[in-house]
Formats: sequence, structure tokens, C-alpha cells
Amino acid sequence: MNMYQLLERAAQTWPDNLFLVREGVSYKGFVDLVKARAASLDKVGVKKGDVVGVLSHNIPEFPITLFAIWYLGGTVLLLDTNLTPYEYDNMATITNCKLVCAEKSFQYKTDKFKFYDITKKDGKINPDLKPAVLESLDIATMSFTSGSTGVPKVVPLTHFNLVECANSLDSMAEWIKAGDIMYGFLPMYHVFGFAVEILATVHYGAGVLLQPTINPKEIMADFKKFRPQVIPAVPRLWEVFRNKIIDNVKAQKKWWLVSFVLKYGKFLQKIGLGALVRKVQKPILDVFGGRVSLLIAGGAATKPEVEIFYERLGLKFIQGYGLTETVGPICISKPTKKRLPFAFGGPTLNNECEIRDKNEDGVGVLWLRGHQVFGGYLNNEEANKEIFDERGFFNTGDMVSMDKNGELHFAGRKKQVIVLDSGKNVYPDELEGMYITLPGVKNVAVFEHKVKDKTVTYAVFSVEDGVTIDQIAAAVAAENKKVASYKWVTHFAITTEDLPLTSTQKVKHHVVRQNLIDGKYPDRHE
Repeated sequence: MNMYQLLERAAQTWPDNLFLVREGVSYKGFVDLVKARAASLDKVGVKKGDVVGVLSHNIPEFPITLFAIWYLGGTVLLLDTNLTPYEYDNMATITNCKLVCAEKSFQYKTDKFKFYDITKKDGKINPDLKPAVLESLDIATMSFTSGSTGVPKVVPLTHFNLVECANSLDSMAEWIKAGDIMYGFLPMYHVFGFAVEILATVHYGAGVLLQPTINPKEIMADFKKFRPQVIPAVPRLWEVFRNKIIDNVKAQKKWWLVSFVLKYGKFLQKIGLGALVRKVQKPILDVFGGRVSLLIAGGAATKPEVEIFYERLGLKFIQGYGLTETVGPICISKPTKKRLPFAFGGPTLNNECEIRDKNEDGVGVLWLRGHQVFGGYLNNEEANKEIFDERGFFNTGDMVSMDKNGELHFAGRKKQVIVLDSGKNVYPDELEGMYITLPGVKNVAVFEHKVKDKTVTYAVFSVEDGVTIDQIAAAVAAENKKVASYKWVTHFAITTEDLPLTSTQKVKHHVVRQNLIDGKYPDRHE
């Protein structure tokens, strides 16, 4: 099966279910829109085997164009909306992309490829134009990723990879139903947004409520009007939502009651006070529209206190793990289990893992094999030899451990592991999780750095206006006492500017480190 056939099957199974919720477009109507767009792209010369770029925010034309390209037998080049013309030109050249379907705001003069206005209205369906015959191992999408060396690599994913990812999401069947509404503000060019907003919805016959911006007022209005049942977001956003909810409750002088009821909710229900628990939960759940049942986090590790907060509201909270190379969620936690902090479950259907080269703490490198794992970087045999072994296992470069429940725990990227002169390993994620809670700290990046020819664990803090380096020094010194002394951060810099982030709100550590080297953070403690 290929991606267009997956859509066709969904349209036959749930023809009247809404797919594009805001626009009121059913699955049956969506297929007609795809066929009309395919006719338009056919007229401008798109044919089987062509690589066609998509450069757009989360607007209806994005998924319509995706499926139209697949209808014609083309390969979709997913382009990040945060890049520069120079980068787009380079990506098009590397992938032999001759046409990019883009919103007008992204279009510029270039001789590398032609632009097609993705918002352009389509004409009639061409009855003589039939879906291209595709093999399951034909390339469906291409995405660029930094990879293990920091040099961009192209990740081709086959129709088999994508369809199998959709099938593996059946492990969430208990919490996603046909006709449910999936909130869609994660960028679809990123594998996390693509997996939940395209693959999961089509697999389940659910609808996607597309939101092209991350405007809090618009999001809250959407929650109130459309009342989605499933909301995926990066952990940072779940933390922001939680903090705002708590601040609002505190402003009403009710936090003492709410925190007590949420903490002891299960006990109160057992002794017949379930009505009180529901009364306290209801106004908070109403913030999300009142129908939400499943929250999905991915792209980074979620703080335990954030996850616990939502579970005490009676919501199911799933943590996923994955990479572009694995079509995103290849490991998914199960909320029915009593989970330990930072657990992200185990491999999904038809996928398996091994943890290799474990240290004394049981932390080792995660290797994966299965239907969702890509076949190798485009035209990069050298890199492929390094990341695949003779048994077909893929080296993720991520450090993990396994708990007594058989669930995996993220310990950090291998490339970001700090190896001190003593040979001790320090995991930046662990320290960042501690320091992000310090008063006045907006964000933090921890990485390996040289100070007077000595390898040290260095931090750069983004702080609020008025916060001094002495205040941070005192707070860091107090926080350091929670961990072994070799992990302590004693060298750091502060800035009031925001740290550079990826599209999934993760800090770009290599950019922060280069900024430090370039002297952009002069306020230092060394």
C-alpha cells in the first residue's frame, strides 16, 4: 500500500467523517480536492518520480498538495519554514527538486527551481488522470536532518515506512476514535507533526484542526469552539499551559484547594468524593474545550511534574520518542502503566530495540530495527556504513536506559554527552532539567567546552531582565548540590536574549556554543 491508497481506504471506510475540521471537508470531499490539485500539478509537468517541495504553514493546501504529489507518483521534499533562500536553493540542488509548492510569502527569485503558488485555486478533476502505480519501497518523502556530524543529511522515507508508522499507531486505539478531532498546530514539515496530524488521523478516520500559528488567543478560541479530543504538542508547550493554568488558579486564591484535590483525587474518589474531584477538574479541562481525552508529547523529554499534573486532571498523557529517520514515534509510552519519570515506553508494532555499550548506570546507545526505520541517507554511503550494522540495526546516537517495567528512558544525545578529562560522562539533559526551574531562568543550554585547556561542563542561561550573574551563581551553586560533584556547572554565561531553538522548541546547542566562542555572551562566570 502507498500513501494515496491509505487515504483512499480511509475515504471508503469513513466517507462522511470530517478530515479538514475547520473547513468542514469530509474524507470524501478531501479526495476530490486532492484529485483537483493533482490535475493542476499535472498541467505544470509534475510526473512520476519527480521531487516536489512543499514550503508552507499548516494550511489546508499543505495536506492537499502532499497527497496530490503522491497521486502523481512524486516524492515530497518537506521544507522547514524557518530557513533562508540560500538553504532552500541548496536543498533543491541536492535532491534534484525542480518545483516547490509554497505560500507567496516564501517565494523569491531563484534559478534553481520554479515556485508554484500552493494557495492557487484548482480547476476541475481530470477523469483521465489515474493514480500512479507505486511500489511500497518507492520514496514518499525527503527531509533534511543534522545527523551525527552536524552536516545536513537527506532522509528518504518510503511509502512502506509511512504506512507502517500509521499502522503502528494502532497501539493508541484505546484513546483515539474515528471522528475525533486532532489539534494541528505542530508544523507538518516536521516528522512529529506529520506523524500525528497526517498518519494518525488518516489511520483512525479522525479529523485534523489545522492551526498555522502559535498564537495563544487563537489556540484558546479553537479549543473553546471545536473542542478537540486529542492534542499533540512539544513538552515546552505543555509546561507553558500548565504554568498559566496554575497562575490563573493562584490569582483566584484557590490553588490550595485545587492542588490538594488533584494530589489526592484517587483517594477522594474512593471515599465517595468523586463529585468534588470532578468539580475541581472541570474548569481546568474547559480551558481545552472540555472534551480532550488524550495529550501527546514528543520532540523532547517531558518533566515528570508536568506529566503528573495532566494525569491528575484525569487525562491520558502519552510520551513518544522518535527521529526523522524513524518516521517520528517509534516508541510510545502507555498511560495505563504506572510509569517512572522520563519513560517513553518501548518500540511500536514491527519495530525492536537494543541498548548497547552500557555503562555502570545501565545507560547505553539505543539501536533500532524495524518497518519504520529508513534505509539510509541519500547518496551518503560513508554515513550509512557508520549508522547501520550487519544485522540492519540503526544507531540512533541517543543514550537510554531501561527501567524495571521494560520502558526506555532518555539520557541524552551521544553527541552531546560531555566526557570530562577524568573520563566521567555528564548528560546535559539532566542538568538542563534542574537549572530550567531556577527563578529568573527562561532557558538553558549545557554543553562541553574548553576553559584554559580543560574540558568543562559549561552552561549558557537565558534570563529575565534584571537578573544578575551573582544571583544565578548562587542559585546554580545551591542546585549543584543535588548531583555528584563531577557534574557541577561552575562555568557559565548569562544573556537576556532568547536562546536559538529548533522548530520543536529544542535548544540549538551548537549555535549557542559558537555564540559563546564568538563573544556574544560577555557576561560570564569563569
